[in-house]
Amino acid sequence: MTLNRLAGRRILLVEDEYLIAEDIRCLLEEAGAVVVGPAPTVTRALALIEAEPAIDGAILDVNLGGEKSFPVAEALRRRSAPFLFATGYNLDDMPPEWRSARCVIKPITPDTLATIL
Repeated sequence: MTLNRLAGRRILLVEDEYLIAEDIRCLLEEAGAVVVGPAPTVTRALALIEAEPAIDGAILDVNLGGEKSFPVAEALRRRSAPFLFATGYNLDDMPPEWRSARCVIKPITPDTLATIL
């Protein structure tokens, strides 16, 4: 499977680990996506959402330096923008209100991005 379904799409990237953010950014850009961010904090991500008229999807690291990205997910949900949580933790540890959200375990592969986003 290829990432060609992401061509031209505006994808918000919320990730606090620089190297991981760069890897995902490169994957998205190689697929032709326009990367919004990366945002390393909830505050920055919310500011990007407010400033961007169109976000076609998002990848949210669950844990941003000890801060959870759930307020970002809620803002995206209000806009009906699809998103996925990316985490290095056990998915069973997600709060009940987010257990039905799409989640992937890091590292994220191009096939995973294409399928879920």
